[in-house]
Amino acid sequence: MASTTYHEASELLSEKSKDLHRAIVSLMEELEAIDWYQQRAEATQDLALRAVLEHNRDEETEHAMMVLEWLRRASPVFDAHIRTYLLKEGSITRLESAEKGRAGGAVTGPSNHEPLAAGGPDGSLGLGSLQAIAFESSTGNLSSTSNLENT
Repeated sequence: MASTTYHEASELLSEKSKDLHRAIVSLMEELEAIDWYQQRAEATQDLALRAVLEHNRDEETEHAMMVLEWLRRASPVFDAHIRTYLLKEGSITRLESAEKGRAGGAVTGPSNHEPLAAGGPDGSLGLGSLQAIAFESSTGNLSSTSNLENT
């Protein structure tokens, strides 16, 4: 089910983009395997088979976390969001609210100081002032660039 193909011509993609794609597809595959093993372990009545399937599920979880850590190290945006949401206590959605509050209501970039998007003053999505995240294929860095002004 996971995509192993590019959505853009491969000659247009940097090696960094290709590696990010490989890691993301690998993470998707590991998560899918975890789900399959979980369902199979829960469905079987054979306790020995259940133990094997649960062991396999847990191994896939380890693999998924290793890929996620690679993504964190390779992508400033993954790093920023992992630092915001993972290994925290309390409400997950309140973490987002707190993060937006620190950024003056805007979602922030890797440094937690760069606004990426802001909502409208009336609480709308503020589509006229959206900023898109642009991937700079030459450096593999993510940056915010304004577009869709007054649309």
